[in-house]
Amino acid sequence: MAESIDRFQAGQKTRREVLGDAHVDRATRAMTEFDRPFQEFITESAWGSVWNRPGLSRRERSLITIALLAAAGHDEEVAMHVRATANTGASPEDIREALLHVAVYAGVPAANSAFKIVKEALAGMEKSAVSGEER
Repeated sequence: MAESIDRFQAGQKTRREVLGDAHVDRATRAMTEFDRPFQEFITESAWGSVWNRPGLSRRERSLITIALLAAAGHDEEVAMHVRATANTGASPEDIREALLHVAVYAGVPAANSAFKIVKEALAGMEKSAVSGEER
């Protein structure tokens, strides 16, 4: 049980570092008793275990995540992880290269959709940076 609690706490820390406090705070406020076990699961497993493994940088994990989400057509998640690149160090050029891989290995329609979403997310990030808003 202590290992699970440690992984959850590590996951919370990593999730906040990658996605930002504002996003995690919104997700926490929106959580209900119904989805609490799911939120705890993803915090512990994805953020506490996978994102904290050695061997890949956060930039690399970020690009892999964007490519996988784009290939699977998870548009909302693509946008969220594009916004997270402000914290992971992946550049727009890095994202473009990942999406070119998506086009070749997962299909042009998936990449085409992702390019549109990424452009919108990057434009929103630029607008927020200019106005000083938090994501």
